[in-house]
Amino acid sequence: MRKNQLFLLQSIFWIINFIGTVLIPKFVFNADHVLLDITFFVTTFICFYINYFFVVPKFFDIHKLYKSLIGFFVSVICFVLIRYFIEEILLIWITGSGNYAPGTGLGFYFFDNIYYSSTTIFISSVFSLINKFMKVEEERLQLVSEKKHAEIQALKTQINPHFIFNSLNNIYSLVYQKSDKALPAIEELSELLRYSTKDLQQDFIPLKREVGYIESLIALEKLRIRNPEKIIFEKNIQNENLQISPMLLVPFVENAFKHGDFNEHEMKIDLKEENNILNFRIENQKRQGSKDHASGIGITNVKKRLELIYPKKHELNISDKEIFFVVELKIEL
Repeated sequence: MRKNQLFLLQSIFWIINFIGTVLIPKFVFNADHVLLDITFFVTTFICFYINYFFVVPKFFDIHKLYKSLIGFFVSVICFVLIRYFIEEILLIWITGSGNYAPGTGLGFYFFDNIYYSSTTIFISSVFSLINKFMKVEEERLQLVSEKKHAEIQALKTQINPHFIFNSLNNIYSLVYQKSDKALPAIEELSELLRYSTKDLQQDFIPLKREVGYIESLIALEKLRIRNPEKIIFEKNIQNENLQISPMLLVPFVENAFKHGDFNEHEMKIDLKEENNILNFRIENQKRQGSKDHASGIGITNVKKRLELIYPKKHELNISDKEIFFVVELKIEL
């Protein structure tokens, strides 16, 4: 239940209460005590919200019944005092007569108003507890959201150092070999870092920027492998501006380069987007003696992020066979 729904229920309650307390006695039964009906309605209204805002939040405790009973009698006393002031002091001062007969004892007045106030206190307590539950639930959802956001941010901070470490290893190898490809590799890495430093701080980025990561990574890796023509990247994207969590696809590509063998077989990357459904597939031959791909930080990281960001909106299938390693990912963006 939302706050506006709770407000609507209270409004309906007061409309029904006013009709039953004031209008029906006056226009249906031709009662001549309409002024007293109005004063009773005003008393009910005031005590309702005293109980709603102050008494129930302070005294209600499901584990301590005595506190709840004290709260009930506090509300009754408030009802008695307010009604007495309005009907037996203010009304007498204005009209010359009150509600109760002169000489009515305080004990009788108190116990008589326990009956009249009980319904109001009960309904007010129910509304107040619903409101309290909504606040607790709202705080719980806020904490869950903050925890989820913190987990995602922590996972994202793991990606960048891992990605940089692998890239620097590749560049180090090129520099060690005194390859002419070292300088272009550094330029590609600096371009990747410019993107990742800014985009990893965001919750979502356009799909075209994630594709740009993949293309830059492929360009960087092609500088170090002997058969760059064996790297095939096919894409068919209808809407490049669809939002996706940053660095969600890149770790799979990075993992394939890290553990793949490109001497005989191609590495195929297929990326398709249609009707907000993203299909990503990558296949590569495993390098002999390579460790289990799925145990790497990058893929484990992506699995956790998919569960947090796209619950029930993604399908991830990883096939780790003797020769080939295949990843198939489907996401509803």
